[in-house]
Amino acid sequence: MLKRWRTRILLFLAVLGPGFITANVDNDPNGIFTYSQAGAQFGYALLWTMLPVTLALIVIQEMCARMGAITGKGLSDLIREEFGFRLTAIVMFLLVLVNYGNIIGEFAGIAGSLELFHVSKYISVPICSVLVWFLAVRGDYKRVEKIFLVASMFYFTYIIAGVLAHPGWHVAADATIKIPLMSVLRDKSYVFMVVSVIGTTIAPWMQFYLQSSIVEKGVTAREYAASRLDVIVGSIFTDVVAWFIIVACAATLWVHGLGSIHDPADAAEAMKPLAGNYAFILFSFGLFNAGFFAASVLPISTAYVVCEGLGVESGIDKRFREAPFFYWLYTLLIVGGAAVVLIPNFPLIKWSIESQAFNGILLPLVIVLMLFLINRKDLMGDYVNSHWFNAVAWITTVVVSVLSVILMIQQWWPGKS
Repeated sequence: MLKRWRTRILLFLAVLGPGFITANVDNDPNGIFTYSQAGAQFGYALLWTMLPVTLALIVIQEMCARMGAITGKGLSDLIREEFGFRLTAIVMFLLVLVNYGNIIGEFAGIAGSLELFHVSKYISVPICSVLVWFLAVRGDYKRVEKIFLVASMFYFTYIIAGVLAHPGWHVAADATIKIPLMSVLRDKSYVFMVVSVIGTTIAPWMQFYLQSSIVEKGVTAREYAASRLDVIVGSIFTDVVAWFIIVACAATLWVHGLGSIHDPADAAEAMKPLAGNYAFILFSFGLFNAGFFAASVLPISTAYVVCEGLGVESGIDKRFREAPFFYWLYTLLIVGGAAVVLIPNFPLIKWSIESQAFNGILLPLVIVLMLFLINRKDLMGDYVNSHWFNAVAWITTVVVSVLSVILMIQQWWPGKS
């Protein structure tokens, strides 16, 4: 029995990475801003969203991991082969547009976190963009994955910051398991925040990055069970972190009536006199780590999508001369994202919010394509979706589609309810 468990643990550690990394990168500065705003504006009232969102995240991420392990192909690859280049080109264009908006948000998070320590963005952003570029260009998959796993561990800073904020644990626990009355849907700002929390937790880029990572890591059907555990653990951990971010801001900013914030750095700054220097430092460091981490992964994810869609070489295990298009696109995204943040008076918050809206618009299309692919017996064999997985995925698609429409109406036609 002991030998069997030791074998299982070693197998899990061998495939640990893609699922855990992908889920944690989703807690980027855009996500931290959304969760911080939820806690600052509504206190504990949005904690209930964490349970259904975590379930949906696990199901969708597991589907990607399974397709990668069984087919040995990335999601963009499969879409091109099964649906043709025209649809692939549309998906690629939308994903590049959305991801570029998110990349700008990552560098804005880096700039904001270091400005709290009086480091100018004109210094921090160029230096960090160069470090991000070197990470992939000069590394290989195993080395980069280890660095990303270490970066994932630093999300514990938000859990510690949440504890240091001394929240009302009983109130927080009750709000997590209690669904609010339907009357709250009359509050436009509340509905908007629910949509934002869902949209920032399940992002389209995650599905492409996870499946490509599974393929590049060499995970096959034999390691599928351990890979599935990697996805489940990663999804739960990232939403536990999100829960603590909401709790930390609810216990400090909301309790003291500070209300809305303008960016995630505001949350750290406002927390300083309320929860102490340690909470401030942990929250600020967590923001920097999240920005740097996501600024590394999102350009890689985007480059994967485009290269697989075009059928050209990709992967951080390849050298620059072996995959020039992959690395040039990666470089262009980093330079472009960093450059926008350096523009004086650029409306970063408005851009950040609208990028989350585009996430919500694109996600249902991605999920539908995944469902068509994963239910094909000739493609997946015995690993097609169960009825339960299909039900959760379709419900998620419908809910996200409806909420995306609400989000667009509230964002672009604010006069309407």
